[in-house]
Amino acid sequence: MKLVIVESPAKAKTIEKYLKGEYKVVASVGHIRDLPKSNKKAIDIPAGFVPHYEISKGKEEVVREIQKLSKKAEEVLLATDPDREGEAIAWHIKEAVGLKNPKRVVFHEITEPAVQEAIRHPRHIDENLRKAQEARRVLDRLVGYDLSGLIWKKVRYGLSAGRVQSPALRIIMEKEREIRAFVPEHFWTISGKFKTKSKHELLLICEKEPRDESETNSILEHAKKGSWFVISVKQTEAKRSPKPPFITSTLQQTASSRLGFSPSRTMSIAQKLYEAGHITYMRTDSVNLSELALKDIYAVIEKKYGSEFLSPRKYITKSKNAQEAHEAIRITKPSVVHAGNNEEQKRLYDLIWQRTIASQMTDAKVLRTKVSANIDENNTIPNFSINGNVVLFPGWLSADAGAKGEDVELPPIKEGEPVSLLSIEAEGKDTEPPPRYTEAGLVKELEKRDIGRPSTYASIIKTLQDRGYVEKINKALNPTDTGEVVSDFLEKNFAEYISDSFTAEMENKLDEIAEGKSEYKKILKNFYTPFAKEIKEKEKLEKATNLGEDARFTCPIDSTHGPMVIKLGRAGKFLSCRLFDDKTINCPGARKLDGTLMEGPKETGELCPECGGKLLEREGKFGKFIACSNWKRGKKGCHYIKQSPEEEEKRKTGVKCPECGGEIVERRGRFGAFFSCANYPKCKFIIKSRPTGKKCELCGALMMEGTKTIPERCSNKACPNHNPHKIKK
Repeated sequence: MKLVIVESPAKAKTIEKYLKGEYKVVASVGHIRDLPKSNKKAIDIPAGFVPHYEISKGKEEVVREIQKLSKKAEEVLLATDPDREGEAIAWHIKEAVGLKNPKRVVFHEITEPAVQEAIRHPRHIDENLRKAQEARRVLDRLVGYDLSGLIWKKVRYGLSAGRVQSPALRIIMEKEREIRAFVPEHFWTISGKFKTKSKHELLLICEKEPRDESETNSILEHAKKGSWFVISVKQTEAKRSPKPPFITSTLQQTASSRLGFSPSRTMSIAQKLYEAGHITYMRTDSVNLSELALKDIYAVIEKKYGSEFLSPRKYITKSKNAQEAHEAIRITKPSVVHAGNNEEQKRLYDLIWQRTIASQMTDAKVLRTKVSANIDENNTIPNFSINGNVVLFPGWLSADAGAKGEDVELPPIKEGEPVSLLSIEAEGKDTEPPPRYTEAGLVKELEKRDIGRPSTYASIIKTLQDRGYVEKINKALNPTDTGEVVSDFLEKNFAEYISDSFTAEMENKLDEIAEGKSEYKKILKNFYTPFAKEIKEKEKLEKATNLGEDARFTCPIDSTHGPMVIKLGRAGKFLSCRLFDDKTINCPGARKLDGTLMEGPKETGELCPECGGKLLEREGKFGKFIACSNWKRGKKGCHYIKQSPEEEEKRKTGVKCPECGGEIVERRGRFGAFFSCANYPKCKFIIKSRPTGKKCELCGALMMEGTKTIPERCSNKACPNHNPHKIKK
């Protein structure tokens, strides 16, 4: 028997089919080892930053299965993903299982020819690539733990900082400060509706936007009195060239702007398309296309659009660290116009198909027309004009219609032709501040500044949102009060370590390890020695949640306490009495930032049915709720929260708890919905999904709802029926 080990179960099935039964293919289901949670056990710094790995929780059975199969195998091939992380996973499998001489193969696309070709050309694990990934993991752990530990003490427990995450947050805050510093200017836009000789209507816009109202009125007055005519018609032909095939960052940007997908969603959908064999590997910064792929693309263009639309092109990768041996993200079968198992996959596949095909097509030819009109040749008032575009030859736009834009076709009109003014109006406006970053915009900015790598952009943005540092409002990333305080603290005290230059330089050093040009231990030592020293020195700093005084307001409880101070709480910034932290007084006086009184908990007149305490109406993150006066976060105190009759009915499942007989109800936690006994926390029974009321035939535990493909599964994680699709028939 010959054994192939891949990462994904879905990929394993496809590859085994392509290998015609010559190989047994199994999946590691991603990483099988990682650093332990405790930082003391994770990395031995004195020994030269030696990481101590352990089998990831829940992967023990996977490791045992691979170990068992590898002992029977005459050859073992490690076919994890073709990038730095995939190389590391291959090495971890080798170490954890104890493989003596495994070979490494990489698939840039999951198609039969590509898989069979890769199997014929195995190699050894690339130690430099593996070490580069290890250096990244160790570096991120050291920075994350040390900086996060300091953030916990100086801001709030549970927050985090990171080597790449924190520079990204700084970039968002820099933009926010620009917006706050922006001083709007008032201006007027003037537009006139005109009728041409051929009875067509035209909307012409004044080319000057006056800042002065008297100038605006003067233009309006002259415009109404004068006789209008066309003073010029300028037409120019222009070419629009296609864009290169997608790389990770441009796919994330285009999917965000055109389809509304977040970067993390885009990568998740692309992963499914890759595993199904529809597209090439989706983590790449190379715009290269293989000669074999190009032949198929040329054939599709000639057949679908005609030979006059074909224009073979070679694109140059901008990134100096790009691996040209890799390919751009492209479809694997150009003749297949649509593919995917659901609507999201189909839309993303269409986007990749369009960009791949369009990249090898002729330029589009566009006729750009500008019509200008005035009341005389001396320009008593500014010109009024309109711009129009007409596509003369669509070229690559035939394949990528989404990039076409809106055509404005102007009616036939000649220079010197009179036009009649039908109406004219002025609208007062204010200049707009620079826009906040969208997810696509932030990816573009990170790439431009050489911060992070294609594989990390999606996780950076997701982490910023998960930590509550930014909120996505109407596609724009808005920093929260917490994000602002954390960024301000890091910029003030660790400016060097979260600067563009430092972050980009560190990425280059990691790339040098991958290329065998730099040594792992030396890079880490040169960074960590001064960094650890600075962390220790900053332990003496005061808490960053005290944000200065606001002399406009005094304590609502005792005005003699002096001006209030701005503080950061879990719900954002607020004004606190300056003597709140005074151990002898501990004054609870508080206001909102605008000075209005903060509403504290209100008594409802009811008693808690569980402990007899008073029921209070409180203000929480998700709005108002009623809870016991002894209610606290964590394990201590009373956990009773009153639900409305309608909500109470929705939460019921009608299924009895197998441990105490109480009813299982739906609850919401920080990670979403879960189902537990109504007697929680006295009864600790919890399951992840809604129970169906049936019992498992194998172990007797409750069955719960699954997915579309697995409608029902056992709630007992140790039972084989928890993953029924893996049970051998």
